[in-house]
Amino acid sequence: MNGVPGIEAPLNRENWPIAAAMINFGSTDAAGTSVQEQTAEQWAGTLRQVSDAGFQHVDPTDSWLRVADLSADRRVEFADVLKDVGLGMVSLSTARRSVIDPESGDDNLAYSHRVIDVAAELGVSTVSFGLMRALTAAQAAAVWFWTAQGAVDPDDASVWRRAVERFRELGEHAESVGVSLALEMYEDTYLGSADSAVKLVQDIGHSSVGLNPDLGNLLRLHRPVERWQEMVAKTLPYASYWHVKSYYRSEDATTGHIATMPAPMESGVINYREAVSFAIAEGYRGAFCVEHYGGDGLGVSAANRDYLRRILPSEAVSR
Repeated sequence: MNGVPGIEAPLNRENWPIAAAMINFGSTDAAGTSVQEQTAEQWAGTLRQVSDAGFQHVDPTDSWLRVADLSADRRVEFADVLKDVGLGMVSLSTARRSVIDPESGDDNLAYSHRVIDVAAELGVSTVSFGLMRALTAAQAAAVWFWTAQGAVDPDDASVWRRAVERFRELGEHAESVGVSLALEMYEDTYLGSADSAVKLVQDIGHSSVGLNPDLGNLLRLHRPVERWQEMVAKTLPYASYWHVKSYYRSEDATTGHIATMPAPMESGVINYREAVSFAIAEGYRGAFCVEHYGGDGLGVSAANRDYLRRILPSEAVSR
């Protein structure tokens, strides 16, 4: 299980790292300027919102800023901005950069190697990768993108082997620079069910490669899914980093109708009090990253952080 550098004391509810995701901030500003091209002052203006919401840690999330594609000088600028606003990084999460994408897989693999190197350079302990692909036009047009069908990983043993080989290659690179990998669960990919996600990690068979069991990505689907209790039991023993969020979920057994909406963690279908307790008992010592879609996503993420603080152990947990 992955620990968090920079926090040497035993973990408890007061010091357990809980990062804000940057999924609530787009890749361009209101003027249409790419975040990649913004000034340090503009980055600071956005990140100060995160620190003002009470966060001490952030996961930049490359749907907001591709830190790995910044020049060396700009990476120094970014690190200085984080320090100035009082934020640390515990992970770099990537989104929609599948290393087996039939069109951009090779480019995504090269990008993933850059992410690992930059994580090591910036002292970040964990990188989160996934197999989700770019949103389809229908997904981009939907109110909630997960209600429209996206790309599906093929039932093809050769493509599965490519995923295993490429993640193992990334795991070997990560281990050589002191970084661990967490593979994010996401529908219709080889990480799209508890059984498949665990099998993929087992087939990769590398100690630096674990799971990011983002259960919300699956529980929000308007289709039958495995019960969250079963997914927790199967996946949390392999977790090295954890995106946490929740959804309301209604299932009508008489009609088959299923509907979901984003919910605060305390209110949604997943009982995180139970899930977190189980994870810690299984040895989880990684960071959390709180997320929320819709409304004031940062504000709800801050409430999710406070909820996590209340349910994490008050007594020290050994590393």
